[in-house]
Amino acid sequence: MSNRLMSTLVVSAFASAIGALSVVPASAEEFTEAQKKIQAEHTALVKSGKVEPCFGTALKGQNDCYAGAGTTCAGTSTVDYQGNAFKLVPKGTCTTMSTPNGAGSLTPKP
Repeated sequence: MSNRLMSTLVVSAFASAIGALSVVPASAEEFTEAQKKIQAEHTALVKSGKVEPCFGTALKGQNDCYAGAGTTCAGTSTVDYQGNAFKLVPKGTCTTMSTPNGAGSLTPKP
């Protein structure tokens, strides 16, 4: 894969992840102060470039953020390896991670 294509894919995945971090919860509940703090910390970590969100790799209740409509943030995934929940992992390691559902993804899985 060419460097230009890889760069485009990485930028797209990063933009998608940042967008996922800023999603307003679909429920009527507001984020608690603790959840807001966690979300801000995770956003700062991703922006630092040291970590990336890796979708489909978190165990039930152990996601770092975003687990789809009707959820809030960290710890809200309902099943192991939920496709729309992510764990923050060291930059460049996500797609090499193996799960029973396949490799980790830089974008949400269906």
